[in-house]
Amino acid sequence: MIYPQKFIVNGYLKDANTSESLIGATVICSKNSIGTTTNVHGFYSLTLQKDSIKLLFSYVGYQPVVVQFLLNRDTVIDIGLSNAMILDEIVVNSTRTDPIHESSKMSSFSIPIEQVKSLPSLFGEIDILKIIQLVPGVQSGNEGTTGFYVRGGGPDQNLILLDGVPLYNVSHLFGFFSIFNASAINHVELTKGGFPARYGGRISSVLDINMKDGNMKEIKGEGSIGLISARAMMEGPIAKDKTSFIVSARRTYLDALAQPFIQKQTEGTRAGYYFYDLNLKVNHIVNSKNRIYSSVYLGSDNAYAHSKTSFVDFNIEYSTQNNFNLKWGNTISALKWNHVFGKRLFSNTSATYSGYHFDVSQRYDEVRVSPNGGSEQLKYGTRYFSGIRDWSCKIDFDFSPNPNHFIRFGTGNIWHRFSPGVYSYNSLVDGNFSAGADIVTALEFSSYAEDDWKISERLKLNAGFHGSAFSVEDKLYPSLQPRLSSRYLLTDNLSLKASFCRTAQFIHLLTNAGTGLPTDLWVPSTNRIQPQQASQIAVGLAKTHLSQLEVSLEGYYKKMNNLIEYKDGASYLNVDRDWQDNVVSHGIGRSYGIELLLQKKSGPITGWIGYTLSKTTRQFSDLNFGKEFPYKYDRRHDVSVALSHEWSKGMDFSLVWVYGTGNAITLPRAVYQGASNYASSNFDPPSVTYFGDRNSYRLKSYNRLDLTLSWKKNKKWGQRKWTVGVYNAYNRLNPFFVNVERDNSGNYKLIQYSLFPIIPSVTYGFKF
Repeated sequence: MIYPQKFIVNGYLKDANTSESLIGATVICSKNSIGTTTNVHGFYSLTLQKDSIKLLFSYVGYQPVVVQFLLNRDTVIDIGLSNAMILDEIVVNSTRTDPIHESSKMSSFSIPIEQVKSLPSLFGEIDILKIIQLVPGVQSGNEGTTGFYVRGGGPDQNLILLDGVPLYNVSHLFGFFSIFNASAINHVELTKGGFPARYGGRISSVLDINMKDGNMKEIKGEGSIGLISARAMMEGPIAKDKTSFIVSARRTYLDALAQPFIQKQTEGTRAGYYFYDLNLKVNHIVNSKNRIYSSVYLGSDNAYAHSKTSFVDFNIEYSTQNNFNLKWGNTISALKWNHVFGKRLFSNTSATYSGYHFDVSQRYDEVRVSPNGGSEQLKYGTRYFSGIRDWSCKIDFDFSPNPNHFIRFGTGNIWHRFSPGVYSYNSLVDGNFSAGADIVTALEFSSYAEDDWKISERLKLNAGFHGSAFSVEDKLYPSLQPRLSSRYLLTDNLSLKASFCRTAQFIHLLTNAGTGLPTDLWVPSTNRIQPQQASQIAVGLAKTHLSQLEVSLEGYYKKMNNLIEYKDGASYLNVDRDWQDNVVSHGIGRSYGIELLLQKKSGPITGWIGYTLSKTTRQFSDLNFGKEFPYKYDRRHDVSVALSHEWSKGMDFSLVWVYGTGNAITLPRAVYQGASNYASSNFDPPSVTYFGDRNSYRLKSYNRLDLTLSWKKNKKWGQRKWTVGVYNAYNRLNPFFVNVERDNSGNYKLIQYSLFPIIPSVTYGFKF
């Protein structure tokens, strides 16, 4: 038997104007419909029979390119696609990127970055995480904050990656803004279930964010000035078509605006708050087989109050200084090497660092000078510090043996260093004092293998495993996690999908629900605290309608084990004992629901409409008398609408409308007088508050409408853009929290407090 000769076509897909990698772009042989997609570095590999072939290269928002040639040897084709601002009907129909009904992916959602920039935002601050909150199956936390809760999980159960590096805190301004500068972002994708085997370390979701590589053709830049902050981004070639850079920065100026008023009201006290972000990335093409990337992110929040006073009392001169500082932030860095082995094998080797810290301190100095010239000093200070640091290295491989298999495999390890919370005190009189948990180190190992396997024209699956182990103290926790997702084509544009996955998480987050500060503590699994585990199953339908509208309907069930929470009354300030004594463990979480999504990615109107019907519970043997109770962010109904409309070439309009069932909270059921221990006491006995079942009361439902209108105009130097927005357009007073208070008659009443009324914003942006 004579087998047909086969050859390999591979290369990179990029933006023709900037050389930016196009992630998830489609490469299809039109003759036999065999195709593949590019990886996160824009690389593809396709094995085809010797023949005269026609390859179609396409990506949403870009003009497709068709290359026709005789394939009689292994061939390298690098393609640059050009932007298509206005696409005709034929082009729209051909710019599909891995249509939802054809992909084996399930519970995955990608957002075009230009759509992220166009949607309304609080104070005009473009925020990726607030857009993620609009996805079905994702709940927001408190109003205006960036925390997100995926299919009943907690915020610590989300693996948030920036260029492959995990981030441990992604919030600014006490949770109201995220750390991501949209100007520097290339691709955003959220996975809620059916996790590919290459992801591990968290049990609820993966948010994979990729930075731009930098323009290799010419210097470009953009920026904006808003109500509370300014941002700027610049990119360009260091060596044209060889080496590029991108740098972006953002800073608030709340402190500069408020400083004069604070000093006037406080007689000289310097106080303020600001945050900043800085991203830097360098991309170097060594040759056709090797590329090197280096990136750094720095971000910090800083609140401070510094005061000086001088006065005379009983002929003694006093001079005092009081300094308060509150800081938290992230530092991450990565060094990556891409290498192409032969024609079918692609590798990415990386070494990364990720660190997060929370630091609050106060220092008081006093000098007393007596009339005879003698002096006395008094000094004392307090400091609380916590954080986590990771050093990791890993290697990942993409292998394409033939068009029916796309295999990924890899291995890596992480060295963790935990500082669960240390409190220190020092003074000239009392000396030094410190308390808190000891620094803990741990090693985490992982390896994986997965295959995206096209079994037949109708059946395709992604199967694999993720193996990991966690070594801490004298304990080793191994874990083997099978992953499977599949699709079966019922018709040419309708598929049935199903997935199953097991996940494990070796680190925990202790959360103070009542505080607005980032005092959450990252802690490891130990001899006493076991790793979190989860199993999730999902079934759904996916359909592509008229090549533009994607529709998906999914039902899921997820069970989580070994959850932890603070004991009633415990907090991060209980530093006189081990943090493990402050928590209850072995908690069980359950979540199940149905999600409906309609999404449109191209045309004059883009966006999505989502609906979620779900239920989420928690159960701890030492809480709520061991009975199951609703999770705080359990919402029975959740609706989101996010739409953008291009009215004309220079004017855009967008809106966001959300509705959600109110959060579950615990309220007192009764207050009564306790018994006095002293019969003759003149004091009233203390009152006792009785609480019913945990989280048995619901706040009012939440709904809000946001609007944005923007118009841009080309100038000789580039383009300028004005954006006017309204947050909470119909001024609904949504509940932020409630409190039980007494009125003038002494009766107890439930009082609702709201945070954001209608808030207008205006932003000036520019590009050159």
